[in-house]
Amino acid sequence: MLYFTGSKTKSLKKVFKIITYTLLTFCLFVGLYLSSAYILSRMSTSKEQVADADIPIYILTNGVHTDLVVPVHTEQIDWSTRIRFDNTIANDSSAQLLAFGWGDKGFYLQTPTWADLKFSTAFKAAFALSTAAIHATYYRQLQENENCRKIMINKSQYTRLIQYISNTFKPGIDGMPIKINTNANYSDDDAFYEAQGRYNLFCTCNTWANNGLKSCGQKACRWTIFDTGIFYHYRN
Repeated sequence: MLYFTGSKTKSLKKVFKIITYTLLTFCLFVGLYLSSAYILSRMSTSKEQVADADIPIYILTNGVHTDLVVPVHTEQIDWSTRIRFDNTIANDSSAQLLAFGWGDKGFYLQTPTWADLKFSTAFKAAFALSTAAIHATYYRQLQENENCRKIMINKSQYTRLIQYISNTFKPGIDGMPIKINTNANYSDDDAFYEAQGRYNLFCTCNTWANNGLKSCGQKACRWTIFDTGIFYHYRN
């Protein structure tokens, strides 16, 4: 039978208290984090009302991650001069749409499936210890459904969205986006580029997409970390 002296008993009680308080603090943080994410994602910013909305953009989700999708060619910009078709395997110059997604570089390049997710990758992403990347994917067309919504904006609004997306790229010495050379492509129509910023618990891929909608005066969440928050405001 083991016996503990008074000093050892006090030490054990102190350790137990520290562990208990740590666990309670962690649970409180998680609860506050998730509840804030839910409440603020259901609160919407106002949409700018315009009469000349003639440019279609899209929001597209794979069930977790939201992309902003824009036309390849417009009066304002030809994205293919910056995000070149030949940076993709397919090199399909007939593509009419280009999807942009921002996120943690480690997640993008090292986690093709959830089964490949490593603790180190998730930890670095959560606490802004990694760099960011932009995932750009070309599409010939998109079909509207529960995972894809079309939004009409005008030229002035689109100019602001162009600026928002362009400012997210980390430029090279020539001022052009820096392509990441990798074999971790998701399809034959995509490529990765170096990006500004750092992914973290409070600024996720969906936060970036949501802020993009705000930049061009569209309905968006006050704040969101999940794609469900964005698409909540674009229900049929």
